[in-house]
Amino acid sequence: MTIDWVWLLMGACAVFAMGWIASRFDIKQLKIENHRNPKAYFQGLNFLLNEQQDQAIDSFIEAVQQDPETSELHFALGNLFRRRGEFERAVRVHQHLLARADLSSKDRHRAMFALAQDYLRAGIIDRAEDALKDLEGTALESQAMLALLTLYERSRDWERAAGIAKRLESLGEGDFSARLAHYLCEQASQSSSPAQAKALIEKALVCAPKNARAQLALAHILHSLGQGEASFNALKTLIADTPRFTGLGAALLAKLALELHKTSEALNLLKTSYSAKPRLDVLDAMVALQSHELSGSTENTDYSLYAQHLERTPSLIAATQWLRGEQLSDPQTQTRVLQTLDKSSVPLKRYRCAACGFEALTHFWQCPGCQAWDSYPPERIEEL
Repeated sequence: MTIDWVWLLMGACAVFAMGWIASRFDIKQLKIENHRNPKAYFQGLNFLLNEQQDQAIDSFIEAVQQDPETSELHFALGNLFRRRGEFERAVRVHQHLLARADLSSKDRHRAMFALAQDYLRAGIIDRAEDALKDLEGTALESQAMLALLTLYERSRDWERAAGIAKRLESLGEGDFSARLAHYLCEQASQSSSPAQAKALIEKALVCAPKNARAQLALAHILHSLGQGEASFNALKTLIADTPRFTGLGAALLAKLALELHKTSEALNLLKTSYSAKPRLDVLDAMVALQSHELSGSTENTDYSLYAQHLERTPSLIAATQWLRGEQLSDPQTQTRVLQTLDKSSVPLKRYRCAACGFEALTHFWQCPGCQAWDSYPPERIEEL
């Protein structure tokens, strides 16, 4: 058989030419697509960085329309809708992602978590709870459990919150013993039975033996049950284990000391605490007890300790209290000055959340503003 080399060469050239044309066509198409999509995508990012969310959303919608299969654009778009408060649109975006058969398991779990966040922000608690529970056993389980924990805390479902906290602890997400103690203290505060409340507080102390809130709550419950001696001992334990929180129990300690005739012992405890760190609540209790020792009654208050406090640290609150015990030549002027000082010192008597700055005249174990636990120092603003 004779081979026609001319035809063979021409055929090879034709194949090469067709391949070259096809490759050029593919490259051209790829350039067109890459030119279109990133342009809209990067425009959206630029708008987002400049906090122009409306324009960013328009750009991302354009990018998604050009490439409906791009999951990252859907995630970006859904998150933007959620941040703007357009929860229904965010839900639709994430539901559209979940409806795709070609979505990887990793992206499917991301979409489920994003959908749960949409429901949470929209206030659809039952759907959010179901979506978060569905992530158990996935790579996002820890994040889902943390979100579920926050959900139960906000709804004050302390028993289910405790179950999630224990689950997170088993996942290696940290020590939740203090949080579990808080949950038991919350249940105790809601109980109408002092005996049941006492049992819950004792369980809290098993979870966290040196938890200041549980020790203080136990002292108050024992006092309400008429067990003054046990209450006094509980406060002594509080002062020994968590001396920083002495001020929160100082008033009750002074009251118990007067009831049990243990004025000297309580005064020594308070003086030791005050020497280590001067605190106004401790000072107030010391004044009450010292006044009783000097005169046999708390009605005749000895204000000299406030003057001594001013020698150690400037304090408008202490200065106001000291002035109450002084007799100025013009009583009307003294009254007006005291009223002014009282009004000016009110903001200084507040406690301030270290996480969000929320201020309150009452000490909270969980901030009403940001919901953080143990974010309130036991010192008032003037003492910080």
